[in-house]
Amino acid sequence: MHGLRTIPTIARKALIVAAVLLGLLVLEWYLVFHVSSVGHLDATAYQGFLGLAAHPHVSALATRIASLCNPDRYVFLAIVPVLLALLRRRAVVAGAIVVILAGANLTTEVLKPLLAAVRPDGLPAGHLLPGSWPSGHATASMTLALCAVLAVPRRRRPLVATLGAGFAVAVCYSFLALGWHYPSDALAGLLVASIWTLLGVAGISVLDARRRGSSSELPEGSLSAGRALAPSALAAGAVLVLGAIAAALRPGAVAAYAHDHHAFIAVALSVGAAALLLPAAVLLAIRR
Repeated sequence: MHGLRTIPTIARKALIVAAVLLGLLVLEWYLVFHVSSVGHLDATAYQGFLGLAAHPHVSALATRIASLCNPDRYVFLAIVPVLLALLRRRAVVAGAIVVILAGANLTTEVLKPLLAAVRPDGLPAGHLLPGSWPSGHATASMTLALCAVLAVPRRRRPLVATLGAGFAVAVCYSFLALGWHYPSDALAGLLVASIWTLLGVAGISVLDARRRGSSSELPEGSLSAGRALAPSALAAGAVLVLGAIAAALRPGAVAAYAHDHHAFIAVALSVGAAALLLPAAVLLAIRR
């Protein structure tokens, strides 16, 4: 018990949130692979996403966005948060970012073949292979977004979290529209990235507290809950505005598609909400 009390507050909060997210990840795996109704919902939403890329312009745009997290391009993007942390003379943070990026993406690649199984969905899944859970692109996009939040100064974190959440949503919706993954794959990838980021936050807090004899360098001052949650609110507002514009331009087509794809709408909102809320959870974990 004494050892637990000596862990910095930020580390304790980060570990608690990481444990909760790990529980959600395990629960999602069980529901998707062992509960037929959930698997059917997942596959139905998969079919709904496929319908979005029927237009060639949409397909081309989705391919360009999703390919940003292909390994040959992602490696260059991943260097950015490391360099930002080093430029700010935050060597501990830079090292943790390297560990988070490597650990999250490696975990996803290990889980894919380890947990590969045929899902009880009862619907065709195009060219998808059993080993698609979790999504590597979702893991990569969210890991990059969250590491960027850690790399920048405190006052910039809400803005970077907003942009990062938008980036993750765009990447996830793009590869889902292209039929690369089930929606559950995307949600699992987002959770893996967030868990590793929170473990990295805990490590930074502990190492920095021992080195400095004080609290972690991460907070650099207080951050209100309102500012921590602002990225989710702003990004959600932007999505609603875009949806309203699309509905205004083609009300008949949007209404018909929504009427025929109830499962798609619900699952799409769930994936988007997760991508928006997880950066806020990290911000709340690292605030004083």
